[in-house]
Amino acid sequence: MSSMKDVALLAGVSQSTVSRVINGTMHVNEATKKRVEDAIAAANYRPNLLAQGLRAKSARSIGLLVPEIAHPSYNMVIKYIEESAFRRGLNLVLFNTHNDYKEEAVAVDLLLRQRINGIIFSRVSDESQITNIRETTDTPVVIIDRVLLDEKIPSVILNNYQAGVLAAEHLLKRGCRKLACITGNYKIGLCRDRYRGFKETIEKHGIACEDFLRFEGNFNYDTGVRAIEYFIEKGFEFDGVWGQNDSIATGVISTLLRKGVRVPDDVSVIGMDDVLFARMYYPSITTIAQPYQQMCEKALEFIDLLSNEKTVSNYQIVLEPSLVIRESAP
Repeated sequence: MSSMKDVALLAGVSQSTVSRVINGTMHVNEATKKRVEDAIAAANYRPNLLAQGLRAKSARSIGLLVPEIAHPSYNMVIKYIEESAFRRGLNLVLFNTHNDYKEEAVAVDLLLRQRINGIIFSRVSDESQITNIRETTDTPVVIIDRVLLDEKIPSVILNNYQAGVLAAEHLLKRGCRKLACITGNYKIGLCRDRYRGFKETIEKHGIACEDFLRFEGNFNYDTGVRAIEYFIEKGFEFDGVWGQNDSIATGVISTLLRKGVRVPDDVSVIGMDDVLFARMYYPSITTIAQPYQQMCEKALEFIDLLSNEKTVSNYQIVLEPSLVIRESAP
């Protein structure tokens, strides 16, 4: 394995000059810098980045906290945050908080004890204890996806109320008049915002939105299954269902089909998020898409600003959802 000494001999310079070129700590004239870079390539030298970080006492890393690492929507968040961080020369330190606000608090504390360059997190729920973090640290902190009202922490979120509006309008356009909504945990503010947009839109069209057709669960397949079984057991009639994410929608569709209910002929179904499997499922899922890539890039832009001690004039960026029409509600 090549060493810094080998590079120095090839370039005809001292090891300290090689170090300065690698770390960019002092100015090196362009001709010398090129000789060193050519020597690094010729020797196939790989600097010990961990050792450099320790010596500089700077990890050049950002932390990302997500409530559930296995969830398809957070797979997308992780992917786009990692890509955006990589372009900035930042490593990603990932924490799965397991939908537990206590684990979330511990994870944030662990990151703040390191020389981390920033933290991006999607809070577990409104129970989160991370509310005044900007008052206790100089580390740049950005919230993505889930935010509390009047929070003075830079955040990038979706217009979740509008997501509910889009779902309701499309089902009404399909001719559905008995609509059900299957939500995530109501301790999560965006679930309430989505339902409010859904309910108010239906009522604006002069149709009663029956609260008994709102089923609260979690953002998973089993919630969709349990909701449909409950509605059918109680004898509730419905011809349109909005599951507040695509995992719920798959549970809805599979349960309806197993019971001989045709989708979309008998019941139209809409999901939310537009994760990868939404287009692969059969029938493919009509859904409300979140602009995950844009959301993640905006979060890193906030980190850039805060890292450079620049003032953030707009604490919150709100992005708009869009309707993606597929087979489950064409």
